[in-house]
Amino acid sequence: MGYMVNLSLEGRAALVVGGGEIARRKVADLLAAQARVTVVSPQICPGIVDLAQQGRIQVHRRPYQAGDIGDAFVVIAATNNPEVNAAVFQEATGRNVLINVVDVPPLCTFTVPATVHRGDLTIAIATEGRSPAFAGILREELEGRYGPEYGALVVLFGDLRTKMIARGWQGQAIREKFGALYRDGIVELIAAGDEHRLQEFLASRLGRELRDS
Repeated sequence: MGYMVNLSLEGRAALVVGGGEIARRKVADLLAAQARVTVVSPQICPGIVDLAQQGRIQVHRRPYQAGDIGDAFVVIAATNNPEVNAAVFQEATGRNVLINVVDVPPLCTFTVPATVHRGDLTIAIATEGRSPAFAGILREELEGRYGPEYGALVVLFGDLRTKMIARGWQGQAIREKFGALYRDGIVELIAAGDEHRLQEFLASRLGRELRDS
């Protein structure tokens, strides 16, 4: 069983080997994490061309070669060439750099879970590389279940947590209070968009001093 982490890639170098549609999706995910992305591939799809023309990524239109990893913090190989994938894996592991060869779990030091993003909330589904398709099915199910109100709830709880800590609340007490708010229907109130009812709900359970401060 793997040890799931949430990597901070802001400003870090990332290398994607491959230029097809799968590579484009990986590049998009890395850009969303604010990584500095370089792509190496003799052929690149229009989506990667567009990103390069916008100056958002660097592209080297040639085959992968030793040394391309450079200062990369993380590497993703998304090619259909087993020899290239193996070469990238060997160099990355030799440099102790995180490496994912798409759909080849034995050539990965990390796998990428299927994710649902709602603001600062991320829900991840992983199958240890055994069935990415099933992880995708579950992701679609969760996308329907967890709407944007959950992202708003994370923001609200974050603000409340800061105020509670400032007033001496301990971690367990905060958790219990948030659990009670969640069970009592705060998500539904946020989804309904009725700000007055939401404020009254919070005041009745937290006290106006905490809620309005």
